[in-house]
Formats: sequence, structure tokens, C-alpha cells
Amino acid sequence: MQQVTMADVAARAGVSRALVSIVMRGVPGASPENRERVLRAAAELDYHPDQRARLLGSGRSRTLGVVHGLHEPFHGDLLESLYSAVAGTPWRLALEPRGRIRAEAVAVRALLDQRVEALLLLGPTAPAADLARLAARVPVVVLARSLRAGRADEVGVVRTDDEAAARTAVEHLLALGHRRIVHAHGGRAPGAAERRAGYRRAVTAAGLVPELVHGPDHEVVDDLVAALPDAVLAFNDEAAAGLLHTLRARGVAVPGDVSVVGFDDSSVAALPTVSLTTVGQDADRLARLAVEQAEGRVEGVEAVQREVVVPPRLVVRGSTRAR
Repeated sequence: MQQVTMADVAARAGVSRALVSIVMRGVPGASPENRERVLRAAAELDYHPDQRARLLGSGRSRTLGVVHGLHEPFHGDLLESLYSAVAGTPWRLALEPRGRIRAEAVAVRALLDQRVEALLLLGPTAPAADLARLAARVPVVVLARSLRAGRADEVGVVRTDDEAAARTAVEHLLALGHRRIVHAHGGRAPGAAERRAGYRRAVTAAGLVPELVHGPDHEVVDDLVAALPDAVLAFNDEAAAGLLHTLRARGVAVPGDVSVVGFDDSSVAALPTVSLTTVGQDADRLARLAVEQAEGRVEGVEAVQREVVVPPRLVVRGSTRAR
């Protein structure tokens, strides 16, 4: 279908293209009669002004660029919440993924080429110094990752309290009577260090010995089956769901023989075949705060916080039970 243009509306209304522009921009200069004729012609032709072109012409794009992980289930939840957060506002989103064969820097460059006004980076992997240099060019807000104060003060941060979340998960397992709790950690992934710290503090405070494994991969699962712990706290829901599936395939009952806890409360956790107890991140609140912070940085609001930390919540499902 051929796109309707401003010239088509002018021809239908019998006025100049310049007059159509005046009416569509809502500025003075058209008589009530001509304004009505133009609007009627636009409605008959189903014409909608190209807002993006108009904004670019004014030097604004009103676009927030979002870099997300293709293989991160929780990022899908965050994207949905970001769309809800910008609904009814002048802002739109431009998405660029990162993946195994597409670097984060490539995604950022693609968004900068689109003249976005700010960047929202979901769990970025770039060093803090690189993020600070990027923030010198365009406002940057990081979601779901912490940055040490002083390393990138120019960068906004909106994140869940990962350390408190891990403590919450361990306390839940302790309350169920579990005494040997293993943490399958996330290595150098965003949030992993804070989750390890929270796990260690909670386990040590209970007088127990921390046990950490990196994974879980097949070798780690073999070790877990050979010396079965009471419970496993996984780095995220994806890892927990994979572990749950593999344990059951090897004849280990979950939660009968071992309890499993995930992290994120992503859509994977709520699947009936998974029914995963998890520590939830509030995607809607994280997204709303990130959009607010990005807008404040774009508009030069001095009171914008550098970091906003959102408390976690425990979501109990069918993968944990008392011993």
C-alpha cells in the first residue's frame, strides 16, 4: 500500500502543502475553515504525520536506545516493562541486541547512529571506565548491574539489591531446615559478585560452610548428584530450570531429594513444568525508574540519583520444601 503524504492531503483539501504542515504541527496560521478541511482530508486518507522525521528536524529524536541480551530470559521481561513505561509519553524505544556473535559495542554503535537521546543498557558487560566514556557522549542508564561509586559516577544505575536477594533465598532454605546449601554462581556475569557475597554472609551467619560451584554444567551436575546437597541456589532462573531438568532426568527428585531456587522470577520460572521458587526482580518498577532517570538526565535535571536500588521479593513455588 502506497504511503499517504502531506502532498496528498493538500490535494484532497485544495490547500497548499505549507498550510497542511501548519495544521498538523498545531501552530497558528490557518483559519478555522481551512483547519477543518485539512483535518477532514487527513482523516479520509488515514494520514498520520511522521513524528520521527519531525523530531529529527528539530534536533530531537525522543528515542531511548536499549541494548539487551538475546539469550537472557529476564531481559525479555524488562523489555516488555520498558514498553509499558514509555506508553503515553513522548518517548519511543529503539532496540539493539547483543549475542554470541554480536558484540555489545556493535549494538551501542547502531543506536548512536540512530541519534538516540539516551541509552538503557540491560546488564552490560563493558568495563565501568568504558561506560563512563560513553556517558560523556550520551546519557547512560544501566539496569541490573551495580557500579562501584567513583568508577562511573556519570552513569545512572537502576538495579535490584542482589546481595539482599541472595540472603533472602538462603534464609528461606534455612527456614525449611536445609543445612547444606550450594550456590551455583554466575562467574563474572552482572550481579554475580553481589549474589555470591549475600549467599556467603547468610550461610556463614547460620554457622554453615559456604559451598560454591560455577555453572551448573554437566560436570557440576555429576558432582551434585554424587554428593547431593540439601538445596541449590542458582545464579538465575535459566540455570535453575536447566539444573532442575537435569537432576530429574538422573532420578533426583526435586524438591523431594533437593530443593532448587532460582533468581529473577522470569517467565520461565512460572511455567507449570518448572514451578520454580525464585527471588523476583520487579521488572515494572525497574523499567519505570530507568525511564525516569534517563529522561531526567536528558533534560538536565540536577536532582537525578546516580543509583536506585529496588528491594527483591521471594516467590515460593514447587521446587522447594521442608526437609
